[in-house]
Amino acid sequence: MDQFPRIVFMGTPDFAVGVLDKLIQNKYHIVVVVTVPDKPAGRGKKVHQSPVKLYALKHHIPLLQPVNLKDPAFINNLLSYDADLQIVVAFRMLPEVIWGIPPMGTFNLHASLLPQYRGAAPINWVLINGEKETGVTTFFLDENIDTGKIIFMEKTSIGDEETAGELHDRLMTIGGDLVMKTINSIEKKSHKLIDQADWVGDGEILKKAPKIKKEDCRINWNNLAEEIVNLIRGLSPYPGAFTELISPTGEKYSLKIYRATFTRKINHSITKEVSTDGKSFMNVVVKDGMVHIERLQISSRKRMNIAEFLNGFAIDNNWTIE
Repeated sequence: MDQFPRIVFMGTPDFAVGVLDKLIQNKYHIVVVVTVPDKPAGRGKKVHQSPVKLYALKHHIPLLQPVNLKDPAFINNLLSYDADLQIVVAFRMLPEVIWGIPPMGTFNLHASLLPQYRGAAPINWVLINGEKETGVTTFFLDENIDTGKIIFMEKTSIGDEETAGELHDRLMTIGGDLVMKTINSIEKKSHKLIDQADWVGDGEILKKAPKIKKEDCRINWNNLAEEIVNLIRGLSPYPGAFTELISPTGEKYSLKIYRATFTRKINHSITKEVSTDGKSFMNVVVKDGMVHIERLQISSRKRMNIAEFLNGFAIDNNWTIE
């Protein structure tokens, strides 16, 4: 691979690491990596370094961690790398003074089929909303979030039981390939840009993908069985859909559910009842069927499958769930 173009890579989480690694393994010339500053995290406030930083350090790639993207010192430092192209994968909104620097432009990899699911959490929301198809998109940055002209798209079907973690890993691989395709096309000037407005059909509603908040993660057992399972899939393994298991005497246990399936059947009985044999299965009765809990975690314990859970936690049909 020729050393041209000189690339600045900007990103933070594991999703960005997967793409960066593909570029490094394929000998693309990454002149510097830009990621977020270290910050204290967790109960012990231990300093947390982003996955992208850890990767850059391991592979001896120059690293920048600006607090303020408009800081003149950072801008001058970035300019000193004389980059031809900048690639952004799950980073921050860039000011024009940054994305306008390289002569070949700055493009972003987004984990949805734009203009659908603009925002911070597209992988989660496509599953929560029960979509059957998603993909990745590369586009040039402009002054707004996820609105720039599309370079390429790659579609993929979503598995019926696929979780956010599983879809994340697949899209990371697909995205890495699309980023390489995009770089090569930009270098050859063979790409044709598409305005996102041209992809919106008459009357089509654009769905958003905002950052997941704690209130988004609580399971509403009054919803349909498929909606409940989609929420669980869309939040697994992180941050996890949660609920409360309630004993016959009123004790409450916080529970996160990571995998579940469902069957449809109109129920005329009271919903939110627990159905279990105390050994191998635990179901929750909802208005249009049953939710079959398969993998979960109770407070202060490890994640386990339902048989392991029931083996150490005595539950019968007198329990309920909220």
